[in-house]
Amino acid sequence: MTSSSLASPHAPLSQQLRHGTRQAHETAETTGFITRLMSGELSVAAYADLAAQQYPIYRALEEVSEALRSDERGATLVFDELTRTPSIEADLAFLFGPQWSEEIDILPQTTAYADRIREIGGDLAAYAAHAYTRYLGDLSGGQIIQRMMQRHYEMGAEGLTFYDFDEIPKAKPFKDVYRERLDALPLTEDEQAAAVAEAQHAFALNTELFAALGARHS
Repeated sequence: MTSSSLASPHAPLSQQLRHGTRQAHETAETTGFITRLMSGELSVAAYADLAAQQYPIYRALEEVSEALRSDERGATLVFDELTRTPSIEADLAFLFGPQWSEEIDILPQTTAYADRIREIGGDLAAYAAHAYTRYLGDLSGGQIIQRMMQRHYEMGAEGLTFYDFDEIPKAKPFKDVYRERLDALPLTEDEQAAAVAEAQHAFALNTELFAALGARHS
């Protein structure tokens, strides 16, 4: 990673995360599976598989979120408005049917990703990294995915509720508040550096997952 992609260690954590993950973010979003899905080259079944992989990842993330509610340092970063697991379950019921839990096929890369989130547990810096990577991505690029699924695959609202944040009418003000909460976390410089490293790892795990989906839907 070049020095130009790194923020000063004295910069707010949100800036460090943004600069520190820029290259990894670009790599993840240009992985073949995502570019093909977004350009209409795949199918609703491929999207359904992506939704299925999200389920164990968000279950793990939101289990850790729930545990952090009792942590004075980390509770401020837990927002009920961001909870995604019920939406994913609703999407999977639409995409796979009522027996969706028996129909989905979870990839080893997905299991590794979810295991990593559970492994970091109550480590606030690492949790901040994973929450930042997932939730701000959902509020940004995730909205583009929703529009592309509707445009290229003629999907309606059902099956895409994961990307609907009914309790967040305007994304930008909410993301500003989220970044303010990140920056206010009482983390040492070492913990902030660890958060950036963990966010890079999160993007790497996501890239490996996309590559596996690409191989499955070749």
